[in-house]
Amino acid sequence: MKHQSDAAPEKSVRTLRVGEQVRHILSEVLQRGDVHDDVLAKHMVSVTEVRMSPDLRHATVFVKPLLGKDEAAVLKALRTNTAYLQREVATRIKMKYAAKLKFLADESFDEGSHIDQLLRAPQVARDLNED
Repeated sequence: MKHQSDAAPEKSVRTLRVGEQVRHILSEVLQRGDVHDDVLAKHMVSVTEVRMSPDLRHATVFVKPLLGKDEAAVLKALRTNTAYLQREVATRIKMKYAAKLKFLADESFDEGSHIDQLLRAPQVARDLNED
């Protein structure tokens, strides 16, 4: 007899694996310039993470344009081309349903830079060095 808790780790591993596959496919498509969009052609876009819903029907795609330039324009271009990108993912990953893609800016780099800046502030550095 299988317990519900026994199956839970399997599902999370599967969602992580599928998310990573989607990330690789999107990265490759964007890197090769398969999307015929002027904005995307001018920018290198990193797909930093893909989070899949437990049922694998929805994928939240975190992206960051190189050097963070024109982030809003890049997001708009990705959202405009979502149907094409969804088709590309669906044809390369054999799944029952094609995942719906949702593009968001990856703020983790900005947050990390902000925390680093705070830690280097003279007041904080002084407090850290008192030990």
